[in-house]
Amino acid sequence: MGMFSESVDVVCTPAGQPLSLQWAGRHYTVCAEPVRWYERRQWWTEERRAPLGSGPGLVDHEIWRVQVQADPRGAGPRDAGEPLTLDLSRHTGSGRWRLLRIHDALRPHTA
Repeated sequence: MGMFSESVDVVCTPAGQPLSLQWAGRHYTVCAEPVRWYERRQWWTEERRAPLGSGPGLVDHEIWRVQVQADPRGAGPRDAGEPLTLDLSRHTGSGRWRLLRIHDALRPHTA
């Protein structure tokens, strides 16, 4: 599993659920039902104080775990059809998306 933070472009349903994304010059389509949860962030390292009643956006990150497949037109022969599981974070205020974790790495095929 890799963990980092990189900007990604995400297309969502009207309800805000991820449908597809662009990452590293490639297009991916969500191929399974995504899962959403919230994680507490260390807001005190970035903000002087949290206003009373604040929550999503300041105190918590919205996280989506998505399983995606590469667009077959841009996929190499080894990764065509191989699903990839990613954790994405959406910034509540700006709507920007970041790739946080890669759970499944493509493994070399063995005979």
